[in-house]
Amino acid sequence: MKLFFNILLVLHLLGWAIVLGGTLTNLRTPKIAAGVLHGALTALVTGIVMVGLAESGAVDESFSGAKFGVKLIIALVITGLVVVGTRKPERVTRQLVGAIAGLTVVNVAIAVLWP
Repeated sequence: MKLFFNILLVLHLLGWAIVLGGTLTNLRTPKIAAGVLHGALTALVTGIVMVGLAESGAVDESFSGAKFGVKLIIALVITGLVVVGTRKPERVTRQLVGAIAGLTVVNVAIAVLWP
């Protein structure tokens, strides 16, 4: 089960890397890259599954409920912004793309820096 958890962790990090890379490459000409929605959904789902596995006792990992809550809210906001930008491309601005990139960095920083 630990191997499965670690594979989920890799997919989670790759999902955020896709979101960050896709947004940073499109800051100059604001648009949502094709893979950004898939990256956000991948990161969101794998994060929820990892916490579920840890809370169920299937793996020897512990998570702070507060940390998970904050990261989940940020991930939901990111995913919502990406969905809006994907469905209504005319509403995509540099500020929207920058907000997605910035929130992604904040989410990763919380994962690493919050004990």
